[in-house]
Amino acid sequence: MEKEKEQLFTNDVILAWLQYFAENTPIDLEQIKMMDVTKKNKNLIPTVESHKAVLAFMEAGDTEIFYHMWNAGLGDCEVWYNEGSDPVGPIKHDDVRFMIDRGINASAGMLVVNPNAVSTYKSGLGDLTVRSSSSQVGAELRNIILSKMHIDAEDCVCVVGGEIIAIDAAFQANEGTVIACEYNHKQRHALEDNIDYFDLRNVFIIDHVDAENLEGKPIPDIAFIVASASMDQEIDCLMKLNPHINLVVYTLDFVEAGKLRDLFERHGIKDAEVIQVAVSRLGPKNTFDVEPAPWIVSGRKEKE
Repeated sequence: MEKEKEQLFTNDVILAWLQYFAENTPIDLEQIKMMDVTKKNKNLIPTVESHKAVLAFMEAGDTEIFYHMWNAGLGDCEVWYNEGSDPVGPIKHDDVRFMIDRGINASAGMLVVNPNAVSTYKSGLGDLTVRSSSSQVGAELRNIILSKMHIDAEDCVCVVGGEIIAIDAAFQANEGTVIACEYNHKQRHALEDNIDYFDLRNVFIIDHVDAENLEGKPIPDIAFIVASASMDQEIDCLMKLNPHINLVVYTLDFVEAGKLRDLFERHGIKDAEVIQVAVSRLGPKNTFDVEPAPWIVSGRKEKE
């Protein structure tokens, strides 16, 4: 069993840093969101995107954090910090765009101020990723899929064959966990590149959905599955772990869509919702380009 890391930032240490920034910055403490990034599964970037001020507790040796923030469009954020591990001494502040070549050289707190923070969640990355597979789902459709998933910040989400949905889920469940299963090597490489590019620390990639691969991981609250031959086994495995998991299944196959409601019924999910979504884009010659129109089936087994 993995030994638990010693907690660097105890309550007393956190209070000392809070007092330090209260005395040395003009920031209203009521606006501050605190986050210990040294703990598992903590994503700084989505938190900064949605909060005006984030007091982040960082561990020494994080060499690329500001580069990742700049990649994510947070170059205008202002960082307040000092040069040591203790909340004493002179305080400095710079924009992230001027700090991309420096890392965290001491375990300490830093205050990140985002003047452009939006408290409501933006649907992930739009169509901007560092790398994508040819099967990437457009932002409009992903908005609908994510609305059916109902992801909270601390949820555990299992995404099977979803690549970019896994990245979106990691942004939404920024204090939870995403378990991503990718059978396609191209999609898996794209997923790995985006995890690294956006410094997502709450995503685990597995090869197959079964009890062995899910052992020791949080029990999923939500699952998004791209329909495949192994889908029945995947649903069975997930529902053994959580009989009331929120299931969302995506398919482009009309025949498969017709069978999904019966499949859900066999697993105890009554009245599954089945919708078809079509998106058309106006092209340069004033003609509409019609994108594939998938079926999305969603449901949850009711508690008795």
